[in-house]
Amino acid sequence: MSDTKNPYQAMFAQYQEMAKAFNPALESFTPKGFEALWPTMPKDVMEMFFGNTLNQGGLDAKTRLLLMLGALTMLGAQADAQMRLTIRHLVEAEATKQEIVETIGQMSMFAGIPATTRAMEIVQEVLAEQEGQDT
Repeated sequence: MSDTKNPYQAMFAQYQEMAKAFNPALESFTPKGFEALWPTMPKDVMEMFFGNTLNQGGLDAKTRLLLMLGALTMLGAQADAQMRLTIRHLVEAEATKQEIVETIGQMSMFAGIPATTRAMEIVQEVLAEQEGQDT
């Protein structure tokens, strides 16, 4: 271990080495690559796993995803890939742009302006990608 690394860098390097030992393919893993592995689930599948199908009278998939988006907003720039995925799922679950933006805006008091701004940037990127695919 190098003397120039702080404890967090050393710990991160140790975790990377452990991951390589478990699975050498993890050496080239990136969050962007994770996004490509998980396409958007159809709405009926989301309802089955995350909505009222298995939890009668509970929250529907869209509401659960909006709650998840709020939580991911709180994490700031630590969860870009997860946020993109959640926004794509929200579009599939028929959430409106207004509902998505309001959810993020609601978190501004708790997450702060930088985290909220980053979340809004991601929403714009994902919605622009979605519009590009629809044409």
